[in-house]
Amino acid sequence: MSFSSAPYFLTAAAASLGLFLITRSIQSQGKRDPLEHVVPSPLKSLANLPAGEVSKLPYPPDLFPGARDVETPYGSIRVYEWGPESGRKVLLVHGISTPCMSLGIVAEKLVESGCRVMMFDLFGRGYSDDPSDIPHDTRLYTAQILLALASSPLPWSGTNAFSIIGYSLGGGISTSFTSTFPTLVASLVIIAPSGILREHHIAWQSKILYSTEGILPESLIQWLVKRRMAEGPPALDTKQDSSATDAVKAETGNAHSDLLKRAHAPLFPHRPTVTVGGAVQWQIQKHAGFLPAFVSAIRHAPITAQHPYWRKIGERLTTQKINSADAQATNNGLWRSKVLMILGSTDPVIIKKEVEEDAEECFGKENLETIVIEGGHEIPMSEAKEVTKAVLRFWGEDAEAVDLTPEAGDETGR
Repeated sequence: MSFSSAPYFLTAAAASLGLFLITRSIQSQGKRDPLEHVVPSPLKSLANLPAGEVSKLPYPPDLFPGARDVETPYGSIRVYEWGPESGRKVLLVHGISTPCMSLGIVAEKLVESGCRVMMFDLFGRGYSDDPSDIPHDTRLYTAQILLALASSPLPWSGTNAFSIIGYSLGGGISTSFTSTFPTLVASLVIIAPSGILREHHIAWQSKILYSTEGILPESLIQWLVKRRMAEGPPALDTKQDSSATDAVKAETGNAHSDLLKRAHAPLFPHRPTVTVGGAVQWQIQKHAGFLPAFVSAIRHAPITAQHPYWRKIGERLTTQKINSADAQATNNGLWRSKVLMILGSTDPVIIKKEVEEDAEECFGKENLETIVIEGGHEIPMSEAKEVTKAVLRFWGEDAEAVDLTPEAGDETGR
């Protein structure tokens, strides 16, 4: 080798070394522990609070029986499971902003009727961690449901293993799950469901805000969302466009001045500090993963354009009716060959007339039973007993055997 060619070899060697180091760097970054991206819930921080302070939280960790914290590759999931072990198994999936407490009264009444219930906090809500590097879409929530089911000491798998009740965003999640795993689900009940919300109701401000991923800093977007959540309740006017944060106000009963007091009314008479409005504010202040999870859900979760999933269920139900003697068609179908949909008469987010029309088009009118209850988007809380009655009657259970009368001092009853 001549001295004149040495610089070329040195340059090539340096380039190879540089490429090797870059590759190793990329590989080492790719091998980072996924848990490094998990934002913990406030659960561990409660250890620093006196027991008396913990019990006064708007969402205390002992609010429901059968609590467990399930460690997963996505972070910890808070799950509650209780009720007779031999009872009908019912999974309840909550909405976009409140933890699973929003379905707590319904769950308690179902247990009184003999059901075995399971609830969990969606990622980034309540006492569940937030996997911040993963889109909060149907895939993530489907995985979360399967992880929660697998954590049970009882079998929640097999043909027609359980019924599922989804509220608001949980309605969209539950419908997508049922579309994907038809044989698992015995009955599908959706309450004020997302999934087929007409896009013209989404305000242009929200479209701009939530479509700026990678353009505006996420911290700025979260600050703007937090600020909008703190604004006063909008007027009840279904002609107005909806913002994503209007769904929060509607879920908590804040969407109209007549319902404002319900946001801060106790869910349970024996727990006066437990309120849905307080729980949302507590998440904003104490759960570092809540706002990122909320923003990601608005961008990626099954809120709009889920018609293909809904139609797939409708097609299976029609096949079930036509081939009632076919075991596979029955296994792919649902109880009574129908979906039960429960709507609030004055819901400002899920407009009764529109969602009825669109759900009938997707499922087929003969495959859908719709119950309208007087109230807004918050009906699982404000009208929980009427919701429970509708569910039990749909299942053919004796709704009157359960104490569905308002308890003394229970402001959420009729």
